[in-house]
Formats: sequence, C-alpha cells, structure tokens
Amino acid sequence: MIEEPYRWVEAIANRREYIEDQLRLGSPVVVLDYAGGLLLLTVSRETRKVFEVYDRVAFAALGHPADIERMRLVAIDLAHIEGFNRAVADVSLRRLVNFGMSPALKTAFEQVFSAPHIVKILLAELGDEPEQDSIVKLDYDGSFARSEIEMREPFDVLAGTGDAQKAMLEYLVKHNGDPCRSLEDALKLAAKTWAVGMDLAEQSENKEGEEPEKREIEPEKILKEYLKVRHVEAAVLERNRPATKKFRLLDEKEIRGALKDL
Repeated sequence: MIEEPYRWVEAIANRREYIEDQLRLGSPVVVLDYAGGLLLLTVSRETRKVFEVYDRVAFAALGHPADIERMRLVAIDLAHIEGFNRAVADVSLRRLVNFGMSPALKTAFEQVFSAPHIVKILLAELGDEPEQDSIVKLDYDGSFARSEIEMREPFDVLAGTGDAQKAMLEYLVKHNGDPCRSLEDALKLAAKTWAVGMDLAEQSENKEGEEPEKREIEPEKILKEYLKVRHVEAAVLERNRPATKKFRLLDEKEIRGALKDL
C-alpha cells in the first residue's frame, strides 16, 4: 500500500519527461498585436496549426497533430455549447479554459494507464478594445498562464522549451517598437521571433545536456533556411472586421508580400 502513491508520482514524473522530450522541437507560436487586432503565426510542414475556435477566439498549438486536433475539437464543442445554452457574448476564453480545456488535459495527463496529450496550446481572444484582449497558454498537464493585455505586454509566445520561450520573449521586448504597427510589420517581427525560438530549440537538441552556444542570432538567415521545406502559417483576429466572425486566415500571397524583404 505504501508503494502505490510513490509509483503514481514516479509515473507522472516519467510522463512529464517523455512529453517534454516529444515537444522540444515543436514549431513555436507567436501572438502579437498590430493596429487592427491580433496576429497568430507559426511555421508548418504540412498539418495546419492555427484555427478559429469561435467568433473572437483563435487557437494555435505545437505537438502531435492528432492531439492538436483533439483539443481543437474540445474547444470548438465547448464554445458552441456555451453559445447555444447562454449567449454568443458569454463565450469567453476564461470559461473555455477554466471549465473545459484545462480539466480535460489534466485528466488525460494524470490517468497513467492511458496515453497523455502531447500538446501545448496558445489561445487568443479579441476584445472590443486592445486593453480587453486576452492570451492564455495551456500546458499538457492542464496548467495555464493568462495574460491580460492591460497588465502585460500585448504579445506572447509558445515553444517546446523554456529557454526558447525566454529567448523569443526577450527578442520581442527588444524589438517591439510601435504598438500601432501595420500587419506587414507585425508579420515580419513575428516571423523573426519564430526563427529565434526554433534556432534555440535546434541547438538544445543537437547539444543535449550542454549550455546553448552563445552567438549572434540572425533571424532572417535562419528563417530563409527553414522556409525551404516549411511554410509560414498566420491568421488574424481583426477588430474592425464588419462580420461577427473576427478570424481570418492569411493567404500565401499576403504572407509572401510581407516577408519578401527578409
């Protein structure tokens, strides 16, 4: 009997180590404000990773494609049930995370005899005013961190390692610039921030157990190399969009036009 709690704790620790190892090289995600709303960006191989959840809520993730899709459907189902039972205005990121997505991830993680979800999620909600925008990062174990834009920087990142996230945030803080930036400028900054995180993740993978090499990072050069085999995936939540639906997936022409000088 005494051994049972210990075995459970050990199993949880092993699951955590396994999941984090699987997520280490996941393609980072950047959410960034611009004059018209919020931009979400990542770089993909084939499977899509940026989606609409509801009228003002967007979803992006890194991890196993099946688990990303599973959690995307959980979010969509919760949002539509909430909108139907209550009202469209009652569908909020806070309720989706607190009462649905976080418990679902926590349950999957703690049930040691079934497979966990190999996924990290970033969700963004567009408010009527920039100060009302909200960003939530949701981890594979159900824990989450919420950024109220009024209290913090109007951007956030998601990466497979803590070091990569830290480097990306430092890059954004250093290069944040004009808060009324155009969508084109936001795309450039988000893409370069992605390159910073992906480069650090690759370094840590190639030199496991060692400190990442201290060197000058060249985001444009890194991005150019990755885009030989991947493509930029980006979407916006547009505040002044006349329709109820504020989500718009950017097309390849729009993205290429913004990044042509990088």
